[in-house]
Amino acid sequence: MTTSQNPFGVSISVDDVIENLGFFDSWEDRYRYIIDLGRELPEMPIELRSDDRLVRGCQSQVWIDVAESEGRLQLTVDSDAFIVKGLLAVVLAAFNNKTASEVLAFDISTYFEELGLMRHLSPTRGNGLQAMVTRIRDEATRRL
Repeated sequence: MTTSQNPFGVSISVDDVIENLGFFDSWEDRYRYIIDLGRELPEMPIELRSDDRLVRGCQSQVWIDVAESEGRLQLTVDSDAFIVKGLLAVVLAAFNNKTASEVLAFDISTYFEELGLMRHLSPTRGNGLQAMVTRIRDEATRRL
């Protein structure tokens, strides 16, 4: 089980995301769940919303800050779009509070396949999601 802690102490795991999305019959309900996940994320401090943290290749504005504490990556994220912030929460379940090696070893493609995510996102949203993952993996690579 892969678990990520947010600053409010709420745990979300990859397994939880997969299981919870499986409860919903329609993608409309799944999108609502993903948006709700994003609403649970803490607000990114305004000073972290800088150009160097802006993810290129996203349709919406997306900021990712990666810090390291005790060998684990601490991700702070934000977006100006509700659904994208929810997608960031899905990504955080996989990557937040993990070592750089764990981030790079995690099979994000299989995770997205289990969620059925890429089939239900527009091509531009899908490209943006991949850009977010690439940004986090690049940061993990720099820390090896």
